[in-house]
Parts: sequence; structure tokens; C-alpha cells
Amino acid sequence: MKRRLTTVLAADVVGYSALMDQDRQGTLAALKSFRDDTLTALLESHNGILIKSMGDGWIAEFQSTSDASDFAIALQSSDKPEGLRLRIGIHTGEVIAEGEDIFGDGINVAARLEALAKPDQILISDTAHHSLDRGDAGLFGGGGQAELKNITRRVGVWCWPKGSTANLATPADTRPGIAVLPFDNMSGDPEQEFFADGITEDIITELSRFRWLMVVARNSSFIFKGKTTDIRQVGLTLGVRYVLEGSVRRAGQRVRITGQLIDAENGSHLWADRFDGVLDDIFELQDKVTQEVVTAIEPSLRHAETNRSRAKPTENLEAYELYLQAQSHFHLLTDDANREAIRLTTLALDRDPDYAAAAGLLAWLHIQRLVQGLDPIGEGPRAAISAAERVLMSDRADGIAMAYAAHSISMLARDLPRARAAFKQALAENPNAASVHMLASINLCMLNRSDEALEHATHAIELSPKDPMRHAAHIARASALFQLRRYDEAAAAARDALAVRSGFVMSHLMLIAALGQMSDAAAAQAAISDLQALRPDITASSDQTSLPIFTVPTCSESWREGWKKAGLPE
Repeated sequence: MKRRLTTVLAADVVGYSALMDQDRQGTLAALKSFRDDTLTALLESHNGILIKSMGDGWIAEFQSTSDASDFAIALQSSDKPEGLRLRIGIHTGEVIAEGEDIFGDGINVAARLEALAKPDQILISDTAHHSLDRGDAGLFGGGGQAELKNITRRVGVWCWPKGSTANLATPADTRPGIAVLPFDNMSGDPEQEFFADGITEDIITELSRFRWLMVVARNSSFIFKGKTTDIRQVGLTLGVRYVLEGSVRRAGQRVRITGQLIDAENGSHLWADRFDGVLDDIFELQDKVTQEVVTAIEPSLRHAETNRSRAKPTENLEAYELYLQAQSHFHLLTDDANREAIRLTTLALDRDPDYAAAAGLLAWLHIQRLVQGLDPIGEGPRAAISAAERVLMSDRADGIAMAYAAHSISMLARDLPRARAAFKQALAENPNAASVHMLASINLCMLNRSDEALEHATHAIELSPKDPMRHAAHIARASALFQLRRYDEAAAAARDALAVRSGFVMSHLMLIAALGQMSDAAAAQAAISDLQALRPDITASSDQTSLPIFTVPTCSESWREGWKKAGLPE
């Protein structure tokens, strides 16, 4: 791959989808005629090279910025078929060449300017404008600064016709974007097309529940239906960082669905899987595949975003990137990591005081200190409750943020009915989020609704079996099973939690109590030794044994009896 300085022009047809809906054949014929008779001839006369053609849009490269500017003006001034209007963006910058294709900020800025342009307008960047001679530069007006999506610096924007204005007020959406391309029907049966489209539409709908993601609407992603397209071009065209694509193949009554998640910026694969089913109930199968795909890729997306945020300077990150960095520290469960996560989350809230997800995470971070017996930071539990209240009052809170807040209301304010109402809302908002089910399970344990708690905890593990926080779901299972007096299963669940996070005090306490109730003296003594090696100060009277999960009225004596039988020091 080679780098070079060049001028990139991006152009597209305004309202292409509407034109296709009104007259598909006429629009295609008009576009072909315009491309062959006008665009190609003008490119040749202005020394331009057509890099990409996307049906309703084109990317061209010019060695001279003046040639690009003259071409754009000539193209906008040309006779066009009725109803055909263009918008154009131009940028001079560095690109990466790979074969006959080009990538990088040079092409990204041009595409962002094109998307910002009004019909019949040309927008050029400040670097392109500075490259023009005085006469050509005088044809453009403006020069106002704009924030372009996924471009770290603000860009000066100049407009043609001079006197026209660009819409520079639209703030950049800092959320990572994902497009779900129409799943390919590989069956050779046109009647199966609706099934493939249905899966695609359902996945788009379910992903839209995650408000930290920007999900491209169906009408936009379906413009690529039936086309063989470079994923990086899809990302550029739709302005997204990730692309999900897949296929459906039917043989008799059996169906195989495959899917893969791709980083559109570099083409790397982040996740891939396949799902097999039987067409006994096509809609049930569609729902099952949708749920499995969504719950599989959501952790992959978060992991990719966390890794991305680590690679960038902290002071240049937006609020969501600070939040993702905080999450990566939160998962470590150490005093230092927790302190750093609180610092980063506080910075995120400084950037955006209404960031509900960050406020929810901040509340849970303070609970983490309480549960692990760490010294409070600042106002401690009071700060957690305050952060939780901000979430519950917010109209920007998604299901996960709401669950974080409800967990705080459960554990710290002990307002269990209010927390339960918030959990119901969180589950309705995002039924495929493992963390929501896990935290809802803990709330149900505290309400002594053990069977329901066990169901949610088990479902959380099924939804995200490799989740870095799955120890909490095993803890919820252990608690529910202990309340049901299924002590051997409770001990197994506590061991599952310790296998994920050996340093989590609550898991040790649950294992010791369950073994004590089973009268397994040798195993109980071994478990106590493990806890004392970790925290020699822990006794049956420590603050950790008075946490809400251990003080449910109908079960609190059983916990204490278990610790006593096991031989945990008083």
C-alpha cells in the first residue's frame, strides 16, 4: 500500500431512492445516459480518473485541485435529465492506494462534504480551497468550520455557487455506526427472499435498541441488495464503522443462516457464525436467529470499541469513548482499576452531563467498591444514588443504563419496588442484553422471587456465555438456588462465578455458606482458606455479609447458619 497526496471528488444523486420508487427503469436509463454522455466526457477533459461508481454516486481522483473544481462546476452546470440533481464534495489530502482503489481521510472528508452539500451545490474543504489559484478560489464563498463525522479536526468549508450557504450546524454523531446489509438468498428459490429480508429487518430493529449504536435504517442499507460491494465502500457510503452481512440457504425443510461482522475501515472480521434450523415455524426460526445474532455481535462491538478507544489519546475522545475505557477498567475488579474507571466516567459526564449510560456505570462502580469492601470514593453510595436518579429521570437512557440505575436503587436505596419497575422498563427496552437480565435477577432475589430470579440469571448466561461480567450472573444463580435450598447447585454456581473472577468476595461467601449447609466440612474449610488467602480480615460479621443479597428476611438466617456450620470466624 502506498500513500499519496491527491484531490478526491465525491458526487451523488439527490433523492435516488425516491426516484427509483417512482420510476425504476426510467431512473436507471437516465443515470446511464448521464454517466456515459456527460460525466465520462467531462472527466476525460478535466484529467480526472473514475475510482468508484456506485449506481447513484461516483468517486473521482484528480492530480490538480483546479481540475477537480472546474470539473465539479461543469458537471453541476451541465444539462441533466429531468429530476436529476447532484451534490458534490471535494477535498485535497493524503490517501492510501491499494491496487486501483484508494482509502483514508482524503476520501472520507470528500464523502462527508458531499453528504453535507445541498442539491446543486459543491462543497470544498479548506485544504482544497488553499490549493486553488486566486481566480478559482474566488468562485467559492463561506469558509465556516464544520465537524465532520469520524474526522478528528474541524474542517473549513467553502461553497459554490458563491453566496450559497452550507448547513454546518448539524453536530457529528459520535456513536459507532453499523449497517446490516440484506442477507443473500442462496437457495435459488425466489419465494425465500422474504425470509432473508425479514431476518435482516428484524436484526436492524433489535440492534436499534442499543442506543450507544447508530444503526442505519433499512431503506439505506437495502440500496446494496443484490450488489457485490466492497465493505469499505459500504462503510464510506453509509457513514458507518461496522457492517453485518449474511446469507440464507435452504435445502428442503432445513435452513442454514450465516453471518459475519466486519470492521468497514480496515476490512477485518470481528465475528462470524452460522445457525441451523428447521422450517416448522418460519417466524419462530426468524425470531430465534435474530436474537442469537444480536446477542452474539453486541459484545463483539463493545469489545472492538473498547480496543479502539485504548488506541486514542484520552484528551481527544468523545464521551462515549471515555465510557468504553471506563468499562474496560471496571471489568478488572481491582481497587486501582475501579478508581480509574470512576475517573474516566466522571470525565465522560463532564463532557456530557446528560450521558445516561455513563451515569449508570458510575453508580455501579460505587456499588462495586461497597461489595468488594473497598473504601468509598467521594460521597460513595450517596453519589451512586444521585447518578442513578439522573438516569431514571433521563429520556436518553437505554435499557442497560436503566438496569445499572435500578441496581443502585436496589442495593443502596433499598427501594426494591421502584427498582423492579425500572427493571421491567429496561427489559422491555432491551430484552436481549445479558447484563439487564443479570441485574434484574439480583433484584428478584432481594424480593424473594427466587424462581423468577433463577430464570433471568440462567438466561443472562445463555445470552452472553463469554461475557467478562458473567460471574455476576453466576452469583445471581447461586443466590436464587440457595434461597430455594438447592445447596449443592448453589455451590456449583458459586464455583462457576469463582472460575470467572476468583477475587470476588461475594462468590467466596456464597460458596462457604452453601458448603456449610451441605455439611461438607472439608470442602468448606478449603473454601474458607481460599477466602482468607484473598482477604484475611473477612469474618461472618464483616460488612460484606450484611449486603442486601444476604439480608432477605426469609433467607438471612440460612446464610448465617451456613457460615457458622462451615466454620467462618465470627
